[in-house]
Amino acid sequence: MEFKYSVCPHDCPDTCAWKIELSQGRIQRIMGDPLHPVTQGVICEKAKYYVERIYGSDRVLFPMRRSGPKGSGQFERISWEEAMNEITQRWQTLIDKHGAECILPYSYAGTEGIINKASMDRRFFNRLASTQLERTICSAAGSAGYQMAYGASRGVNPLETVKARFLLFWGINVLETNLHQAMLANRARQNGAKIVVIDIHLNKTAKWADEFYQILPGSDGALALGLAHVIVRDGVHDLAWIEKYIQGFKEFNEEIKNYPPERVAKITGLTEVEVVKLAHEYGEAHPSFIRIGNGFQHHENGGMSTWAIACLPALTGAWKDQGGGLLKFNSGYFPLNKDAVERPDLLKSSPRVVNMNQLGRALTNLKPSIYALYVYNSNPAAVAPEQKLVLEGLAREDLFTVVHEQVWTDTARWADLVLPATTHVEHADLYVSYWHGILQWADPIIPRQGESKPNIEVFQELAQRMGFQEACFQETTEDIARSALMTSALQKQGIDLERLKAERYIPLEMEELPFIDHKPGTPSGKIELYSERAQVLGLSPVPTYIPLVEGLETEDLEHPLMLISPPHHLILNSTFAQIESVQSRWRGPELEIHPEDALVRGIHEGDEVEVYNDRGSCQLKAVVRKSVLRGVVVTLGVWWPRDYEKGIGINALTPSRLADMGNGATFFSNRVEVRKVYE
Repeated sequence: MEFKYSVCPHDCPDTCAWKIELSQGRIQRIMGDPLHPVTQGVICEKAKYYVERIYGSDRVLFPMRRSGPKGSGQFERISWEEAMNEITQRWQTLIDKHGAECILPYSYAGTEGIINKASMDRRFFNRLASTQLERTICSAAGSAGYQMAYGASRGVNPLETVKARFLLFWGINVLETNLHQAMLANRARQNGAKIVVIDIHLNKTAKWADEFYQILPGSDGALALGLAHVIVRDGVHDLAWIEKYIQGFKEFNEEIKNYPPERVAKITGLTEVEVVKLAHEYGEAHPSFIRIGNGFQHHENGGMSTWAIACLPALTGAWKDQGGGLLKFNSGYFPLNKDAVERPDLLKSSPRVVNMNQLGRALTNLKPSIYALYVYNSNPAAVAPEQKLVLEGLAREDLFTVVHEQVWTDTARWADLVLPATTHVEHADLYVSYWHGILQWADPIIPRQGESKPNIEVFQELAQRMGFQEACFQETTEDIARSALMTSALQKQGIDLERLKAERYIPLEMEELPFIDHKPGTPSGKIELYSERAQVLGLSPVPTYIPLVEGLETEDLEHPLMLISPPHHLILNSTFAQIESVQSRWRGPELEIHPEDALVRGIHEGDEVEVYNDRGSCQLKAVVRKSVLRGVVVTLGVWWPRDYEKGIGINALTPSRLADMGNGATFFSNRVEVRKVYE
């Protein structure tokens, strides 16, 4: 047996370090690196199935050309030379006829490795001046809301949170999506801390917590403002801290007067007693820590709700205690040279921009039309909103679609050409985390499977064939990594690529007391509860509660239920959904519905049900339980459309409207109705 090391590349805050067992050059088992200060030998269930992803029968191993109707899954093997010739010839013909804006790239975080996520691809499409993609499907609204208060994506060092005495997990199923933060919380609880969860669903984390507050979807901002109301009304706030470090307390205080417990109780579904109790428990505990998740920021009011929650530790002075404060993202602690990596200077014009949440509209309604789509690091046929429009677009005979992929996703089955992609254990890359502060490097540990290639090499070859002469298209993975690390902040810490490759991971310097020793990156240099930037964007200058367009406060007799689709513990977004071991443990797509909502619809446990709205419909099996509130239904995970009856997945129902900040996704602002399917 032989052991080698790598880094999990997936869109997860933990960015775990892997210890991999090999025999005769083949991976046998994947474990957590026991020496890594965050991973500590523990990885999630999903990652343990990765061996099947690498060697599975659905791995794309060779370039393939469609040989049957679109979506049929019928392909024939071709050479890389044939594939690259066809791509460049088709693109050149389309550019000559329609201009480069007829080409659209589509990608997100299929890998979090810096080089193969966003480097040579950005250079290529900037130089091409194609239609540009606005990548906001996950966390854009929450990031924008957090930055309203703090100006940068920096918060508590998660390793410090073991010192907290009150840990509040808000809109995050931490046991499923941020396992190592849960481990740190358990250590804090062993030292006497209380763990509290706010969510819309009685999930695994809610059951694990000491207290659970179950609220109605989209009401998070109102609850935060109600907690602030009680904290200030009852004198639990830290006035000395506020006067020194906060801008806009006067204006904020006027706003929170509009959120007394009786009003907040009606909006959230909590009782007045619960609102007051939670405010005092949080405000009086020191150190207190809030971990914000992605759940509620997938509503139209997600940015404003995040800003409202972010104000709470500012009111109580939680930032002055080690382990206290707030954590949304910590990517701001990684001062990489993004411009050197992505080269925005190569974009000499101002081509149009398509938001990735509106891919279906772009492929079916945008004028001038998109005639070529290049997909990598994503599976839009499964994950993009308004799936009906997405599939209609992918079915267009005049759309030339290329998919660079590791496995035969639903999107790949709609392609004209499919190119085989390496997994992260077959190429080198540089990794950062948006939660912990450890910079990591991973070398390839097995040979490339079949004829697979990494993103960087494919875009290098496309650049050469398209006649791009700039020297940056000749740079290697290590060249780009060196450029990324060439910043004064990293040089001060003695970090360069040679050291990183030798050590594999390096903890970065993180502030023990953020926003005290170091000022926020806001215009005022203080934490902003009032923001002129918000006014410029046409938003309220202080956090406020905005009712949802498709929320329970809005009357909709045809679609009286709200549908929420949070993560499933066996898959990450749509990744791992096809793996046989995962499928064998899965009962199929399910819909949790409250017993009273089920009763009035004649629905029983295990019934096949159709959930539908004006955008589409999807069939699932009913699970009747009190894990959800009345008026709310929940389905876990974004499974591939092929896993649902009639090949239509849950994103057939989700809207492509954009959130209040950051043009983020609004998956959860989704009104539906449910009916039993009779055979």
